[in-house]
Amino acid sequence: MKRVIMVSAAALLVGAAMSAPVQAQRQGPEAEYVVLYKDGATGARQAIEAAGGVVVKENTAVGLATVTTSRADFAAALASDGAIEGVARNRTIGQAPPSARAGGTARRTDTVEKEGHDAGRGKAGPTAGRPKPGAEPLAELQWDMKQIHATADGSYRYNQGGRDVVVAILDTGVDGTHPDIAPNFSNSLSRNFTTDIPADANGAPVDGPCADEADGSCEDEANVDENGHGTHVASSIGSPINRLGIAGVAPKVTLVNLRAGQDSGYFFLQPSVDALTYAGDHGIDVVNMSYYIDPWLFNCTDNAADSPADRAEQAVIIKATQRALDYAHRRGVTLVAAAGNQAADYTKTYVDTSSPDFASEPGEAPYTRTIPPSCISMPGEGRNVISVSATGISKRKSYYSSFGNGFVDVSSPGGDVYDTPANTRDVTKATLSAYPEQLARDNGELNPDGSPNVDYVVRDCQRGTCAYYQYLQGTSMASPRAAGVAALIVSRYGHRDPRHGGKTLSPSIVESALKATATRTSCPTPPDFTYTRHLPNGTTVTATHLCEGNRARNGFYGSGIVDALDAVR
Repeated sequence: MKRVIMVSAAALLVGAAMSAPVQAQRQGPEAEYVVLYKDGATGARQAIEAAGGVVVKENTAVGLATVTTSRADFAAALASDGAIEGVARNRTIGQAPPSARAGGTARRTDTVEKEGHDAGRGKAGPTAGRPKPGAEPLAELQWDMKQIHATADGSYRYNQGGRDVVVAILDTGVDGTHPDIAPNFSNSLSRNFTTDIPADANGAPVDGPCADEADGSCEDEANVDENGHGTHVASSIGSPINRLGIAGVAPKVTLVNLRAGQDSGYFFLQPSVDALTYAGDHGIDVVNMSYYIDPWLFNCTDNAADSPADRAEQAVIIKATQRALDYAHRRGVTLVAAAGNQAADYTKTYVDTSSPDFASEPGEAPYTRTIPPSCISMPGEGRNVISVSATGISKRKSYYSSFGNGFVDVSSPGGDVYDTPANTRDVTKATLSAYPEQLARDNGELNPDGSPNVDYVVRDCQRGTCAYYQYLQGTSMASPRAAGVAALIVSRYGHRDPRHGGKTLSPSIVESALKATATRTSCPTPPDFTYTRHLPNGTTVTATHLCEGNRARNGFYGSGIVDALDAVR
């Protein structure tokens, strides 16, 4: 498995005039930049070339290019050109990666989504009892689907979505061959917008050496997920009802992999922009974005803790991402995103110690920043994006879920392994969805006979076919369940798409319906709720989160917990 990125720490906003002459170039190691064109301007490519850059990828819909150059003052050389809005350094090219392959999964969310996994090693995976008539074999393990009434006696009776509704997963990839995803997966529409990155500018492993890949290449097919995160998300949305394993919220929709994340769990600017514009151009109805764009958890344009170059880089991320979100939204794409796993109130001041989380140049490392509410996490805080917080089995907001009155739009089950009467870990209180078998084998989570040897992996075998599933928790898991309900709304109320075929429905209508049919959920009493967790290592952790707002709209639940049955009935 691996780790990757797409913008980093040395950017410069630009003004207007002519580029510096090529003969004045100062040479340095080859580096990669993202360059944002000024809206409506012409001559940007010529300016890049005049400054010593080579365009290796260009998104003309948004006006964003990935550029390589050996010119040390490349950003400064473009700063006076009127066709350029901003320049951000991506990474130094040509670092020698270590020989060992990088390990780990979704790097920014491991502590939440993989909570307690090491503690479970050596235990057999849980099994389900006899399923109810008409239900999938593992349906009894899906407390999350019961919470939103996406069940055989709930929404499935009225609407299961349809192949004419297309949902795209912007993530680490999707295992399109998984037996509980393949029936709904579109190979023809799926795309991979990333290239594996062996190491960062400090030489630390990111995605690992290309030679260690099964195909010996840094270019992965569009039906591959070497992380597991995207496959879990896709399954949550649209695993079919096929008498195997589980079913998703919308079990008959078409699933599309628009890979924007690295194997390692990094998500960078250019792939995210490319995936969003592709969605707008190809009739995608709903996209799920369970991530933030690296390397900044929050993007600030005037934070005193940041250098001028870092501020400019963050401005590029905000502007380019919002252009892409606007592009997709105008073309009928409903945008759904995870609220974040920092347990932070996004409407209050926050101290971030994680950014920049990717070294784009040697010596770069995270530092402490005080983040005011004016700073923006993208894409979750972008305009026209539905931000989703997470709930546990008791319907309380999950202990890790970020929140904020005016930030959270709706909530959805994402799991909380400490949402138990004793506040002790129970992996079955996370959410269960598909897991690539090869990852389970690579991670040593299976016995020689194929049975799971850890408590967070489940196997189901039916009619000679076996499939694997894993328990994960996070707002990454809440968001796709809300996206699945959004897909059901398009299926139920949408009309024919004259351009692409299938169905379409205005994203504004989808959002209104999603909120209107959500189950109104009040703040806890008292509103300053204290979470207590007794960890497996014997320590106890407490944290208090303040819920602001009223039953109709508050910082924990937004407009309420999404409800698949009410959305389609």
